[in-house]
Amino acid sequence: MSPVAKLFKWGTCLYEAFLALPLIGGLFIIANGWVPLAIAFLLHAVAVVVLQREHKPFMGNVLGIITSILAFIPIVGWIMHAITAFILLMEGVSASRQAPRY
Repeated sequence: MSPVAKLFKWGTCLYEAFLALPLIGGLFIIANGWVPLAIAFLLHAVAVVVLQREHKPFMGNVLGIITSILAFIPIVGWIMHAITAFILLMEGVSASRQAPRY
C-alpha cells in the first residue's frame, strides 16, 4: 500500500474514532455546524478513489460515506462512527499484513 493510501486509511480511521467519542465527538460536530461531517464525507470519497486505484480494501470508507450522510441523527451517528472506525481499523491492519516484507 502506498504512503498516500495508508495516510487516507489511517487518517479516516482516526477521524471516525474521534467523532465516535461520546459527547466530545457530538459537541465537536454541533459546535462546528456539522461541517466535520462534510469533511468526513470528502475524506472518505477521496480515500475510496485512491484505494480503489491500488486495488486495496475500500468498503470501510464507503461505510464512512454513508455514516457521514446519516450522522446528523444523534445516537445513530455515534454508533455508526464507532462501527466505521472499527471496520477501518480492521481493514488497515489486514492491508498492512498483506504487504511483502523484504
